[in-house]
Amino acid sequence: MLVLSRGCEETIMIGDDVEVTVLDIRGDKVRLGIRAPSKVPVHRKEVYLAIREENARAAEAGEPALSEAVKLYKENAHRPPVQDTTAPENDERR
Repeated sequence: MLVLSRGCEETIMIGDDVEVTVLDIRGDKVRLGIRAPSKVPVHRKEVYLAIREENARAAEAGEPALSEAVKLYKENAHRPPVQDTTAPENDERR
């Protein structure tokens, strides 16, 4: 881990696009300003961990549905395609 010391209104750069500025220091609290492109997600760590946990739960919930879809596909792959019975066979307007 890189450890840097910065005072109030001092900035560090992360890559070319992310700036982190110390805005205020009060006791054991530091206010940071973060300037980053919109494509770069910026979250407090506890929010980031909650998002990761929720995404993992969502991925696990999707596995049974995917397994069922694969099973149905394998069971029906050998069958001929269903014919469209809504279109007239000898439509003279063609």
